[in-house]
Amino acid sequence: MTTIRNVFQVLEVPVHLLVSHQQALGSSTTPAPPVGSGTATWQGNPFSGINPWPNAFYASEVSSLAIPSLTGAMATAAAAVAKVPSFMWLDTLDKTSLMGQTLADIRTANKNGGNYAGQFVVYDLPDRDCAAAASNGEYSIADGGVAKYKNYIDTIRKIVVTYSDIRILLVVEPDSLANLVTNLSTPKCANAQSAYLECVNYAITQLNLPNVAMYLDAGHAGWLGWPANQDPAAQLFANVYKNASSPRAVRGLATNVANYNAWNISTAPSYTQGNAVFNEKLYIHAIGPLLANHGWSNAFFITDQGRSGKQPTGQNQWGDWCNVKGTGFGIRPTINTGDSLLDAFVWVKPGGECDGTSNTSAARYDYHCGLSDALQPAPEAGSWFQDYFVQLLTNANPSFL
Repeated sequence: MTTIRNVFQVLEVPVHLLVSHQQALGSSTTPAPPVGSGTATWQGNPFSGINPWPNAFYASEVSSLAIPSLTGAMATAAAAVAKVPSFMWLDTLDKTSLMGQTLADIRTANKNGGNYAGQFVVYDLPDRDCAAAASNGEYSIADGGVAKYKNYIDTIRKIVVTYSDIRILLVVEPDSLANLVTNLSTPKCANAQSAYLECVNYAITQLNLPNVAMYLDAGHAGWLGWPANQDPAAQLFANVYKNASSPRAVRGLATNVANYNAWNISTAPSYTQGNAVFNEKLYIHAIGPLLANHGWSNAFFITDQGRSGKQPTGQNQWGDWCNVKGTGFGIRPTINTGDSLLDAFVWVKPGGECDGTSNTSAARYDYHCGLSDALQPAPEAGSWFQDYFVQLLTNANPSFL
């Protein structure tokens, strides 16, 4: 893979501004800060002119869970990984407190001369992950999940308004809309369809604020890049955008979130099975014109390259997504993409946080996590997976070593 120069400044963040792993898990409330006096508005590429804030929760995982068992060059390299800006996942209502803490730290850093923006993933739909089991969420549609989700969004909105002086970059609900394109034959997805659409509409409407830029999750080349899926996907994304009155804060789509596809390779891996759209560059250039055909003519993209450094991966099938063997950290976050449709390369998935458990007796076991191309034994989704972190670090391209 071609190495692309990182034009985001990697700045040292004062240690006292990083939330410790213990604090992050134990904190439930923080004092209410004053509402920001300005707005971090944007024109054009919202990643331009700012430095993404390093994910303090992830940094604490690396420092407290990864580094203690490493030595020498590997320990030094791991410390460098912790400084790479990645997105913080708001996968429960309780995690929204971390958003407030993070933005408070960013405000302090910006008052001291920084120019940081916060990066977060909105990820708490009722009956979440409808086509899999590994990352089922806290809300059920049958138990008032739609109303609970709206409260979750309202909580995020209050935080965003409080920190209106900080630019906030959001990826909205990974896998949700993509599942509505391909997996409506799965009863859980069919039952969740109307709730997903209502909840995503509520999220992008309520978070349509001057300091916010949102990207709807759009799967990846190996999911929606197949010829039969491209136009239905584009139609769905465009309809979601238009049905929310074309929110200004919705900049476009995020691809390859938590996946492994290369941005641009010339040789198709065998597991892509002859699909002409075998990397993320081909995918966004296939779906971009289709979005315009369906009434969304100004959509731009970001693509997750956090685990895409080694190509080809160890996947047996393109749809194998869980803790895949033979992967590595990839292109560092940058706006120097060389592509007019792509706003930035990003790290959405924090590398080392597990995709799902390989324990067949676990309630959230998904068979993908027990396949021969999945690294095992693996803990629960979201838990720290040291062996996987070491694999990503060893295979990183560009290298950290």
